[in-house]
Amino acid sequence: MTQEEQDSAAAEATDTSETTSTPGHAPLVEHLVELRDRIIKMLLVVLAIFIGLFFFANDIYLFISEPLRLLMPEGTQMIATEVASPFLAPFKLTLFAAVVIAMPFILLQVWGFIAPGLYEHEKKLAFPIVASSILLFYAGMAFAYYAVFPLLFAFFTTAAPEGVAVMTDINAYLNFVLKLFFAFGLAFEIPVATVLMVLAGVTSVDKLAAKRMYVILGCFVTGMLLTPPDIFSQTLLAVPMWLLFELGILISRLLPRRKEEE
Repeated sequence: MTQEEQDSAAAEATDTSETTSTPGHAPLVEHLVELRDRIIKMLLVVLAIFIGLFFFANDIYLFISEPLRLLMPEGTQMIATEVASPFLAPFKLTLFAAVVIAMPFILLQVWGFIAPGLYEHEKKLAFPIVASSILLFYAGMAFAYYAVFPLLFAFFTTAAPEGVAVMTDINAYLNFVLKLFFAFGLAFEIPVATVLMVLAGVTSVDKLAAKRMYVILGCFVTGMLLTPPDIFSQTLLAVPMWLLFELGILISRLLPRRKEEE
């Protein structure tokens, strides 16, 4: 074999090795590129919503602080104790609002990324679970704003000792309500979590029902950890969590019957 033939054979072997190795790496690279593109889309949508809302940042803060401001004693008002608080508090709230509003689009992008790897029956199950998770999270935040905040702040503003003026810092108030929004949003996901555990075979409906007392205790412990250190707000979170757990059990009981009918 001549030198030219040896060089040609070596080149063909190299091309063959590259061809066989490419299919193994191409899917991973394609997935990473797709993931990057979807993350960029998420960030751009959040940024676009944030820019649109930023012009109304102060109005948004006034809306969120209304449950407290309406109940504050006459002659008192909210205050800013830090130099940058008048700007940073509305800025932080607007960014949070942008993420919350963009959440359906964010989860849609996540769904578009993982859906091709799911079986058909998993797709039929996953989509309603994702949709219900979004709606329940929004419902938890709405419940906190319209039902919990008025009761909570009515108690706090009247519980101040005599001679103490109730003038809450705007940044401290924002941190407080965002924590409650997050806590109630997560708490309202309990029916979804319950159904997923039953469907995955982690537990059964009968076992969950038998441990109801432990679940109620866990709800109050969770309420203690996620809410401010007062029994009032803890109860306002623990009781809905327990009721949502019962709702999850009810839905889980109906699933086998529906499967048998189908």
